[in-house]
Amino acid sequence: MDILSSQFLSALFAIVVIDLVLAGDNAIVIALAARTLPSHLQKKAIVWGTVGAIGVRVVMTLVVVWLLTIPWLRLVGGLLLVWIAFKLLAEEQDEAEDQGRDVTDAPAAAGTSFASAIRTIVVADAVMGLDNVLGVAGAAKGSFLLVVLGLAISIPIMIWGSTLILKWVERFPVIIYLGAGVLAWTAAAMIHHEPHLTPYFDTYPALLVLLYAGMVGGILGAGWWVKRRHALARREAAALTSVKPPAP
Repeated sequence: MDILSSQFLSALFAIVVIDLVLAGDNAIVIALAARTLPSHLQKKAIVWGTVGAIGVRVVMTLVVVWLLTIPWLRLVGGLLLVWIAFKLLAEEQDEAEDQGRDVTDAPAAAGTSFASAIRTIVVADAVMGLDNVLGVAGAAKGSFLLVVLGLAISIPIMIWGSTLILKWVERFPVIIYLGAGVLAWTAAAMIHHEPHLTPYFDTYPALLVLLYAGMVGGILGAGWWVKRRHALARREAAALTSVKPPAP
């Protein structure tokens, strides 16, 4: 395919659009996973998380045809993404608790959190990257150059997007819940498009409404419940520490 031909340029434009649309979810995951890290590790986590995510996409692109033959892949991926969305919400509460941790534990805690953030980013991208890989592979129409360009284009999109979202999260914490809602919606979409389940959703549209509402509402509700529990626990702990023993 001639790189100056209208066919090549139109395919490249389609890939750029696909990356812009589908990389948003990945940028949200990267930003939410990095937000609990110390500021000097956030940029590092974004870069290395993106590198790991791109590596996963390269492998997935090479085996995409085989991936499509795995039964119930989208269902399992959707359920895993639900857990990741909940985990990212729960980490907001863990961060508040970690602020009271002994400073001598800070280096070890930071290292553990950094590794955990990278794992979360890579696993989430492996789950969500299937749609991106399928979209890019379809638009490339067998052109290896276009596939490589698609992967290269997605790198700055994810790094820039996650950096921007991270800044917004620091100013507007409610974005954490919006991001978790987007991930829950993506999980519902993956389950909806599971080939073994799609006929049921087509036959019973009410099930589709329940799926999306249940996923988004369930994740946000669970996040609110965990936040409430942690807030009550912190109040009780503060009340106990404020009670001074009687003078002898």
